[in-house]
Amino acid sequence: MNRKELFHIAEDYFHQQGWDAFPFQKKTWDAFLSGKHGLLNAPTGSGKTYALWVAVVLDYIKKNPDYKKKPKKGLKAIWITPLRSLSQEIAQASQRFVDGIDLPFTVGIRSGDTTTKERTAQRKSMPDLLITTPESLHLLLGSKDHAKIFKDCQAIIIDEWHELLGTKRGVQMELGISRLLGLSKSIRVWGISATIGNLEQAREVLLGVDETRFRESVLIKANIKKDIKVQPIIPESMDKFPWRGHLGLHLLKEVVAIINSSRSTLIFTNTRAQCELWFQSLMTQYPEFAGEVAMHHGSINKETRIWVENAIRNESLKACVCTSSLDLGVDFAPVETIIQVGGPKGVARFLQRAGRSGHRPGETSVIHFLPTHALELIEASALQKAVATQAVEDRLPYILCYDVLIQYLCTLAVSGGFYPDEIYPEVKNTFCYAAITEDEWKWCLDFIVYGSSSLQSYDEYKKVKIDDTGRYFIDDRKVAMRHRLQMGTIVTGTTVTVKFVSGGYIGSIEEYFVSKLSRGDVFVLGGRTLEFVRLKGMVAQVRLSSKKRARVSNWQGSRLPLSAQLGELLRDEMENFQTGKKRTPEVKALKDIIKRQQRESIVPQKNEFLIETFKTREGYHAVFYPFEGRFVHEAMAGIIAYRASLLKPITFSLAFNDYGFEILSDLEFDMQEILDNDLLTPDMLSQDLQASMNATEMARRKFRDIAVISGLVFSGYPNKLIKTKHLQNSSQLLFEVFRDNEPDNLLFRQAYTETFENAIEEYRLREALERIQQQEIIWKACEKPTPFSFPIITDRLREKLSSEKLADRIKRMQLKWE
Repeated sequence: MNRKELFHIAEDYFHQQGWDAFPFQKKTWDAFLSGKHGLLNAPTGSGKTYALWVAVVLDYIKKNPDYKKKPKKGLKAIWITPLRSLSQEIAQASQRFVDGIDLPFTVGIRSGDTTTKERTAQRKSMPDLLITTPESLHLLLGSKDHAKIFKDCQAIIIDEWHELLGTKRGVQMELGISRLLGLSKSIRVWGISATIGNLEQAREVLLGVDETRFRESVLIKANIKKDIKVQPIIPESMDKFPWRGHLGLHLLKEVVAIINSSRSTLIFTNTRAQCELWFQSLMTQYPEFAGEVAMHHGSINKETRIWVENAIRNESLKACVCTSSLDLGVDFAPVETIIQVGGPKGVARFLQRAGRSGHRPGETSVIHFLPTHALELIEASALQKAVATQAVEDRLPYILCYDVLIQYLCTLAVSGGFYPDEIYPEVKNTFCYAAITEDEWKWCLDFIVYGSSSLQSYDEYKKVKIDDTGRYFIDDRKVAMRHRLQMGTIVTGTTVTVKFVSGGYIGSIEEYFVSKLSRGDVFVLGGRTLEFVRLKGMVAQVRLSSKKRARVSNWQGSRLPLSAQLGELLRDEMENFQTGKKRTPEVKALKDIIKRQQRESIVPQKNEFLIETFKTREGYHAVFYPFEGRFVHEAMAGIIAYRASLLKPITFSLAFNDYGFEILSDLEFDMQEILDNDLLTPDMLSQDLQASMNATEMARRKFRDIAVISGLVFSGYPNKLIKTKHLQNSSQLLFEVFRDNEPDNLLFRQAYTETFENAIEEYRLREALERIQQQEIIWKACEKPTPFSFPIITDRLREKLSSEKLADRIKRMQLKWE
């Protein structure tokens, strides 16, 4: 068949659905049929799935003109998705297309939700298209017959590549792609990305550093303008001293009005705890919503999640409170309205969530921004500017992740073995490992065979054997089973299953939260109020409770940092709010707060860096406003406190949020002396970070994840997981062994690299300090806390007081200072 005839097959199907193929879809089909690799960049809801899946099918028809006959058994294409929740949608869309053109293809899903029965059936007869996750792909690569499974595969498509890039799952995909290219020379590699700033680099990471492959690739952009309408929910009255403690719940009435005026609404929260709290508040104050409003997040059981997704599709739900679990790709055509609770902390995340509404080409997406405190209205204004200018963040790729490489080599070793001379060029062609040296490669090989030099006396670290031909393999069944159980790069706190005493499954919660519960304690999970009965192994047994007061389940590491892109937009917006040039509803709503801030201090312009000092009964406060996000602020606060203590022995308490940070002492300190000694400088940054942030302790924590990924420590069997504290103790012991005896150990060095690059974001900290050096530093000695400083102060109090006591305390503080 020629190209025109092939295109006619697809376009005829599109016309039956009432669609027209977009130019970017046709470009993608054409490029794929020409044998090219590529990256497709298109907005959410524009038809990306059909651009690539149709291309795969047309390529098959081109090679098999009699395509309506039963195809030869075997895998034709792999579709990688970062979230299990996307799999069903992609599978349904794909199956509808092949059924619509009478192509007898089968579509299968393989993920953590796939049953053992389904997996066994797939091993006997693979579907034509397999939709899977990075982890499940590596499990397949770890099977003995993996070469046979993938030998006829013609395409691998990585969906939502922007979500994987800049994570270790992305590194895992780079290695997976390198192996598939080694197994099948004709395979084409394609990525799909919606919102990302560094598109060219994203393509390079996807395809690796092979120049020929890159030259034979294309970057296709869909020139489809997606109209996004941002509507801030502005409170009738504003606290003069704003704080985020109420999590936006004081605007519940306005949210209910939006729900009632829309066919369907998604309410996005940034954390699972906030999701539970909002759902509980809706159910308590508006019981008439029972059965019409649901909740969706990653710790709720699979059956409930699928039920919620289907209920949204068939419009039987008016609203759903959710987290990032519904951010990506799932096609919810009926969703009319999106509500974002609190700052999303990133432009890309905001655009992604906005795209859930009007999830069809040409439709307008409507998103309501609900501030959790008054100053987030400035963030709302900045986001509107970002939407207008299409400003989105870069995703920075990982470099030299030795832990992921070691895990990958063990995966190849359990799959029947590998020859290093064959695998090294493949690994070297990935973006992550392009700079790996032969010495580092040999170190990784020696590590999986002998353990590192300081562990060679212990047999448990000797996993891989070498035969006479130089093949590296694992033949110990226990070692192989442990490796398969621990495969993957997502390392979180140990989770505990939550079940009713009678046996019904509810969901899961992190072990650290359950460890704080006593018998009879009441908490909320999955929208149910539950009484804790006992912890039996890794199962928390509960019963329903009728008590009105309950603790909200919370998860560690749930606070998101402000992105660099949004921080810059915030600093730009400050000028508009200060000068009053902008006449937006946000400016009008914040008018009194801005006036008060200007009266007691200033609203900093883009070329100004503001420091405020004042005294309260707690002590002497200094508040700094870089607007760089909480990670950068935490590190910067530690550095300034450390440098100040070198001038004069003094102890500080630190507090920070996304807008600024506070250093507090019970002794008076001279701010002029801090400025005269140029403490806000990037000079000696790495050394001062080591001293001020307790980088060793942070590296220790980071090393736990590295130890799990590399297989140095075993996290346990299903339903017999090892407690987090025991994992920490085991990894900490190894950390100290390497520190004292083997400081050049690559995994030990990696812990420090990741601490500075990811946990502390040293590169952003350095850029922020360099920017501050170019700004005019304005120090304002204030009589009392200002509206800008108040949210930072209250964040520190939150650590000491319960929510009820905190609210009372803050009310007294507000009345006093007003």
